[in-house]
Amino acid sequence: MRIGMALNYSGGFKESVAELADYEKAGLDIVFVAEAYSFDAVSQMGYIAAKTERLEIASGILPIYSRTPTLLAMTAAGMDYVSDGRFTLGLGASGPQVIEGFHGVPYTAPLGRTREIIEICRRVWRRERLEFEGKHYTLPLPPDQGTGLGKPLKLINHPVRPRIPIVVAAIGPKNVELAAELAEGWEPIFYVPEKAADVWGPSLAAGRAKRQDELGELDVIAQASLAIGDDVAGLLEFGRPMAALYIGGMGAKGRNFYNDLARRYGYEQEAEAIQELYLDGKKAEAAALVPHELLESMSLIGSEGFVRDRVAAMKESGVTTLNIAPFGATHEDRVKLIEQIKEIAS
Repeated sequence: MRIGMALNYSGGFKESVAELADYEKAGLDIVFVAEAYSFDAVSQMGYIAAKTERLEIASGILPIYSRTPTLLAMTAAGMDYVSDGRFTLGLGASGPQVIEGFHGVPYTAPLGRTREIIEICRRVWRRERLEFEGKHYTLPLPPDQGTGLGKPLKLINHPVRPRIPIVVAAIGPKNVELAAELAEGWEPIFYVPEKAADVWGPSLAAGRAKRQDELGELDVIAQASLAIGDDVAGLLEFGRPMAALYIGGMGAKGRNFYNDLARRYGYEQEAEAIQELYLDGKKAEAAALVPHELLESMSLIGSEGFVRDRVAAMKESGVTTLNIAPFGATHEDRVKLIEQIKEIAS
């Protein structure tokens, strides 16, 4: 089981990267860099590549709408080059609030676009002369939609790897099926191992049934906050605001994928109440309603025995990469946590 960590994208980036060298020595295998509506992720990942030696680097995630498919492919090939083959392309649809609000691009056909983007990226990395005719993307652009001067081109540079790993962030049934079919990895959010089979099992099975052997086994990447000790249970409370933000505020009624997931986990009444309060501006009240059981079941916060049991449950459910958020008062504390979870996971 690999150990990963998400890098904070909201501030203090250089300081966070300065700590990565020690995390790398402690056993961290991969770092995920998000791109919401803060600084872009690519410049930050390039900076990480220059400051680390062994650590794998993943976008977590690049939205599929804010770059053309070929630019995503070029970016991944460039990142793989500057990192000496340590890059993973994490893709996701994000949500309509960010895509339409911040980027001004229609949030349409996420499934179809993701499928076509993956195919286009792999053609670019194979250095094929690029010709593609899909429902959402046509390359070159048809003459009646432009100047008529577009021509099939292939990537000038030779990529370090002709096949860069792709991870798809997904929680909806059809998106999860697509990830299991086409991607090297799948990254859900709010992962509860005991409920994963019920919620995602059919989608994963359907996708794997169509999966090509050359993709290998699906890398299942689960996120979890981490703290180990007999007096750390109170740290669970720090997860409430984020859970409330996603369950209550990431989308409108009827278009909130995280709210849907909470309902599928069996928290229908809580999910509805959290959303009502959050959209009404009552964020603290919404956070207070996030079930303690949910916070605990998707975390690695507790005694060493508790954490060992939770990691075992993650493994049994199919998790192959733990994407942790270590709670530590100091840098040294966080290094120790990474060493501990690396030993537990191994």
